[in-house]
Amino acid sequence: MTEKPFGDEATSPEGEAPAAGAEQEQASEEVAPDPVAELEAKVAELTNDLQRKQAEFINYKRRVEDDRVRAVETGKQKVLTELLTVLDDLGRAEEHGELTGGFKAVADQLRGTVGKFDLVSFGEAGEPFDPNLHEAVFHAGEDPNVAVQSIAQVMRTGYRVGDRVLRPAVVGVVDPGAAAEATEQPTTQD
Repeated sequence: MTEKPFGDEATSPEGEAPAAGAEQEQASEEVAPDPVAELEAKVAELTNDLQRKQAEFINYKRRVEDDRVRAVETGKQKVLTELLTVLDDLGRAEEHGELTGGFKAVADQLRGTVGKFDLVSFGEAGEPFDPNLHEAVFHAGEDPNVAVQSIAQVMRTGYRVGDRVLRPAVVGVVDPGAAAEATEQPTTQD
């Protein structure tokens, strides 16, 4: 009897060598999946990751551009808001005839410059009152010559840039008189 070391299975009990290569082939076929399928799955995963990253980058670029535009608009509005008192002073000086010569040219140039930034003034006597644009500080009673609540007097001009109101116009309002209200209400016939 020959001693056989533990774990040495070079020969079978019948004296034949086992078909170790055949067993390993069977085991490797069961364990190792198709390398092509593995690579295709990896390509699909990486493609999905790439598409996701591209979409994230496009969204990031759009957000950055939106933030940039918003920052420019906010900066423009802040500067224009600071210039409103200067424009008010120029308007008052012009009303009193104190804006002449070189000062008038500078005032006109300043108004032209702020106009390039879409600054628009509003609030004239006779315009219909709009609480979104005007701040009423007094009520001047009724006027039979107006059909709707209107501006009677402007104390301070309002300004806006596009749809955004930088400063509402400060006004006094007048209501339509009894004669105007009677013409507005339709009469019914029975």
